[in-house]
Amino acid sequence: MKDIIRLENVSKVYTLGGNKFLALDNISFSIKRNDFIAIMGPSGSGKSTMLHILGLLDKPTKGDVYIDEIKTTRLSDDEIAEIRNRKIGFIFQQFNLMPHLISIDNVCLPCLFKEIPNHEKGKALELLELVGLKGKENNRPGQLSGGEQQRVAIARALINDPDVILADEPTGNLDSKTGKQIMDTLVHLHKDHGKTIIVVTHDPEIASYAKRHINIKDGHIIHDHTKSLRYLWKEAKK
Repeated sequence: MKDIIRLENVSKVYTLGGNKFLALDNISFSIKRNDFIAIMGPSGSGKSTMLHILGLLDKPTKGDVYIDEIKTTRLSDDEIAEIRNRKIGFIFQQFNLMPHLISIDNVCLPCLFKEIPNHEKGKALELLELVGLKGKENNRPGQLSGGEQQRVAIARALINDPDVILADEPTGNLDSKTGKQIMDTLVHLHKDHGKTIIVVTHDPEIASYAKRHINIKDGHIIHDHTKSLRYLWKEAKK
């Protein structure tokens, strides 16, 4: 299957207080379309830096990032933003919803960055129903549980129909039961809607939902393997 994301010899160096810190060190790997990947590692391992580079939120100090064979490191900031908005949806540990907006308007927020007017409320209603929030479209975040807020965030990530969903500790602020519901939603998006899912986590339980695990330590990939037991069990059960 075709690569949707490819990193070639990517390094990232930060300068802190006059000192240089190597967050990623000459990393190369590819992600296939419709893959489900967990990127794991302890605090300071480089996994958050990896997420930012995969999501085109940051540029590597050295090396190249390809999205659908487009060499993004040669593009302008505006061109990168356009690809990011079209190709990638983001889900964060902090739900990042606008507290004064109702659910349907929070879902439609990414449409503000498109060149066409916002005519997406019908689609937003469909997405809220898809994530189990039918009837909650007029609720503000303060009227929703944590799990419901994260589902709004998932619907928001889907509004521009991206190929890739990048989830940064998506269950970190949730109890285990609600976290399972969120992960089941991501599995559904992967299995039934063909989305490429990339989850960044330190939690092996969350990582076990993925087909492929990439473990990072000190800016290096130390392990890369596929087909976790839980994923195989879920596939067999279905």
